Amino acid sequence: MSEFDFHGLTASFEGQRVIGPLSLHVNKGEHVALVGKSGAGKSTLIKVIYERLQQEASLIPQGLGLVNALPVFHNVFIGQLDQHPTWYNTLTLLRPFSKDKKAVKALLDELSISEKLWIPAAALSGGQRQRVAIARALYRQAPILLADEPISALDGPMAHTAMQLLTGRFHTSIVALHDVDMALAYCDRIIGIQDGQIALDEPAANLVASDIASIY
Repeated sequence: MSEFDFHGLTASFEGQRVIGPLSLHVNKGEHVALVGKSGAGKSTLIKVIYERLQQEASLIPQGLGLVNALPVFHNVFIGQLDQHPTWYNTLTLLRPFSKDKKAVKALLDELSISEKLWIPAAALSGGQRQRVAIARALYRQAPILLADEPISALDGPMAHTAMQLLTGRFHTSIVALHDVDMALAYCDRIIGIQDGQIALDEPAANLVASDIASIY
């Protein structure tokens, strides 16, 4: 499944509603950008959607979710952890199979970080950590991507490389982005979130950056 239709989505924090109720339909093949100011509810909406999709989605949370004590290889391999039996995962922790090492390194090569393959995640910079989280999502090979500010710590050229990979490798995606120009460049639909509600929902081709300014 890479198409979904949700109705009555809500989320609350400490008794205060932060999302919804709202409805969201995403077609197969759509790449959707969530835009809006900090605190509008974008991160919470991504979490709520992920709770419903789980096995169908790759997730890049804003906090990245890396295991600091593990090297980059294992942090990427975690993307397929639920696709292997326990014995395979245990053996991989001690002595990874060559095919897995080759597949992970190939993804890291595309993100210009393969030299960090055996470096612990704790030793990486913010941008490097973000690239590892992107590689983990790609390695999972799910049909849907849910990503919360996946390029916020990347410089211009690498941000473009990452967005090209993310929109090219996933059939369908919802990506929260602060950078409106990147949203317009790589996504075909823009959803603006304001106070936990959908305040804008338009094809990217119909918009320019100034059209989105009102929700910030």
